[in-house]
Amino acid sequence: MAIVIATIVSKLRGKKFNLPPGPIPVPIFGNWLQVGDDLNHRNLIDYAKKFGEILLLRMGQRNLVVVSSPDLAKEVLHTQGVEFGSRTRNVVFDIFTGKGQDMVFTVYGEHWRKMRRIMTVPFFTNKVVQQNRHGWEAEAAAVVEDVKKIPEAATNGIVLRRRLQLMMYNNMYRIMFDRRFESEDDPLFLKLKALNAERSRLSQSFEYNYGDFIPVLRPFLRGYLKVCKDVKERRLQLFKDYFIDERKRLASTKAMKNDVKCAMDHIHEAEEKGEINEDNVLYIVENINVAAIETTLWSIEWAIAELVNHPEIQKKVRDELDTVLGPGVPITEPDINRLPYLQAVMKEALRLRMAIPLLVPHMNLHDAKLGSYDIPAESKILVNAWWLANNPAHWKKPEEFRPDRFLEEESKVEANGNDFRYLPFGVGRRSCPGIILALPIICITLGHLVQNFELLPPPGQSKIDTTEKPGQFSLQILKHSTIVLKPRSL
Repeated sequence: MAIVIATIVSKLRGKKFNLPPGPIPVPIFGNWLQVGDDLNHRNLIDYAKKFGEILLLRMGQRNLVVVSSPDLAKEVLHTQGVEFGSRTRNVVFDIFTGKGQDMVFTVYGEHWRKMRRIMTVPFFTNKVVQQNRHGWEAEAAAVVEDVKKIPEAATNGIVLRRRLQLMMYNNMYRIMFDRRFESEDDPLFLKLKALNAERSRLSQSFEYNYGDFIPVLRPFLRGYLKVCKDVKERRLQLFKDYFIDERKRLASTKAMKNDVKCAMDHIHEAEEKGEINEDNVLYIVENINVAAIETTLWSIEWAIAELVNHPEIQKKVRDELDTVLGPGVPITEPDINRLPYLQAVMKEALRLRMAIPLLVPHMNLHDAKLGSYDIPAESKILVNAWWLANNPAHWKKPEEFRPDRFLEEESKVEANGNDFRYLPFGVGRRSCPGIILALPIICITLGHLVQNFELLPPPGQSKIDTTEKPGQFSLQILKHSTIVLKPRSL
């Protein structure tokens, strides 16, 4: 039996394909037993060093192609953006996205184009930034005021992430629904946060990979998938009952007719025109909860950790703010362009601590060429964006947190993908459109904190722990650090 299977696999492998190099697969399991479940960016770097800038891993029945050079990244994301523009999904993401009824994980085609168009106007334009920047500035200022009311923050420190999480929910729920949560203890906020956290845990886990790689093992995932379905249903019901339907009722009242529209008003109009259905609306909200709130929060958390661990850099940010704006003058969104060092800190945090280090996986629907190799249809393509931005062959001392690089040798490199060595938001058709919101929110938040506090590690520690916690897609900090926020005397 094993010989027959091995022969079949061998014949399939030799189907006139010139495949990328990689470890030798075994029948049924492919490379899974060698590679394991943990396909994080650092493990894949080791394989790239051994097999090259493009390599093939056979994970059970899935082909997984890993790309680790700027030129090949350009091929996947830009030059052949249509060919490699689809998304692979897995058994868990099929549940959470309704088998691709969202925008982020749907295949490249008419549905994706429609969803992207419908989401762009209410979420991803300069007009949206200008309409909402005052709210972002107010939320960052509220964080400062709340922290100042906690005596312990200035002595033993607090887990600042908890308050920043409320800030990020308020930033995005203002855009979506013109709603905000008053405090971390708001019952609805606690319920929403808990369900989103459970969704994130289930989808980021490596536990379900065996059933995804080898379909015959999926019956053993029944319990796991049942939990996923339960969380999915409760989340979508919460979105519908407390936010989507509520906004629809408000928007229908005469008093609301002349108000500035929030994102959900635009989305409801598209639904009324028949462009999208009720499920699509729910999955738009699902995408924003995951892709916009948490990823931006991770980036802010990483940037703060690096500022705490590099007090000399923190001082340079503070000095720039005081010099350009004046001591005690709160930073606003238009100020960001006058603060090159603050921008450099943000860029460096996104480089060294990239929130989505492998980007969201791509897929080719049909057989394709990449470099000199053949890529079988429906292969999962991972671009190791973290390695592109941290490869010593392309960057000077990449292991160092050194914002000055973006003012010196890398001064022309931007976060929008103008250089294929640096793609924190991807580039091309399937790039993250949320870049237009994330960059100003990160800068405004860091600016307010550094203007008002000296950010320090807890007593008895010289640094805070920046151990990484990788997941299926994300790079988070393992421990949500306790940080001392010592108020400045202005």
